This record gives sequence, C-alpha cells and structure tokens, in this order.
Amino acid sequence: MVVNKVRQRKRLTILRDDHIGDPIGAMFLDCSPEHQDAILERLGDYLGRRVKILKLELATDRAEVEIEVRSMAEEAARLAATARDLSRKGARRGAMFMLRDALELDPINRNAALALGLLLAELERYAEALRYLKLARECGTDDAELLYSLGRVSLNLDRTAAAIDYFERAFELDPGHFAVRRALTELGRKPKPHLKRPRAEKPQPWSAPAPKGNGQFEPQA
Repeated sequence: MVVNKVRQRKRLTILRDDHIGDPIGAMFLDCSPEHQDAILERLGDYLGRRVKILKLELATDRAEVEIEVRSMAEEAARLAATARDLSRKGARRGAMFMLRDALELDPINRNAALALGLLLAELERYAEALRYLKLARECGTDDAELLYSLGRVSLNLDRTAAAIDYFERAFELDPGHFAVRRALTELGRKPKPHLKRPRAEKPQPWSAPAPKGNGQFEPQA
C-alpha cells in the first residue's frame, strides 16, 4: 500500500531563552530588515530543508514561524506510540531508531520529539536530548512535565540558570508538581506559586520606518 504524504501547515513558537549561545539564539540579536536573508537561512538550517517557511514574525524574545511540510503524520504517530511501548519494555535501542524514523516521516511530530528527548536523557545523551525536548516545546504548548525534563537536562549540561527558569515555569503551570518543588528547593530557590511574568512582546510587522527589534518576513516564492 502506498502512503501519500499530506501537506500540513503549522505555527511554531521558538523562544530566545531556549537558544542562548546557539546559532538560532543569535538571530534575536539584530532583527533589522537587512539581515532577513541570513535569518531565514539560519532558521531553515535549524528546521531542515523539508520544512518550508511561509512566514516569520520576529520579536526580541521569540519567533512565530508559519511553516508547511509534507509529512506522513498518521504513520509517524503510530510509530511514536509503538516506540513508547518498546521503551517501557526496556527495548530502548529499538525505540530510539523507531522515533527517529517517525521524525523522518513527520519532522514536527511533538510526541515523537518529546519521547526521543526523554529517551536520550535516560541514556545520558543530554545535548541530543535537549535538542529534541526544545523541538517538542516549539511544536506544541508548554506543560509542567516537559519543562521539568528541560530543567533536568539543562542541569546535567551545567546550564543552571536555564534549569532554574524551566523549573520556575513548570511550577507556575503546576504548583503541586512534587519533583519540580524538590528541584527548586535543592537549587536554593523558594517556589513562588503566584509569580507573574511580564506579558510576552507581541511580534509586529515592520512598517515604514521599521521598529527596531521586531520584524515580519515573508520569504519570496
């Protein structure tokens, strides 16, 4: 049976704080229009050439990216579910290959990226784990468990400040999460159940004159 690829559109949110010190983080340093081509090229390298960037709205703290990708989403979801079962049964090597295959079929499959990130963390391959956990965050919404996992991996990479931020964000979403509370306590941080963060800056289109620090790119066809 031939399985056809389905064209799907999705909106990703890429946060600057997830990419401090890497090439994607650098694109937030100067969002001016003259750097449009370089920014789009850098983003294309990160997302992979199978992902077509339709629109990019860039603020100083995050990027909203509208993409299109041809994928086998249903087959990828089945592979990811099977891989999670294999991992629970101890067949972690087989599960890892299956999850990589799932992401080949659907590069923006959140469940596959999350499962692969968690599995790599179990195998103490923390740099790779961080990459896939960040991808999972970008492909979906935040939840306390994902943020906790990002925090634990960041600690193992000696990124303590980032780990604290992830734990605090996780605590905001789920103040009753025992592991998050313990992690913050071990780091000397008192959990703050009602911590209010500033509202995120809304990316705005450039106008004439362009406001510095914000931008909207629509790649040429």
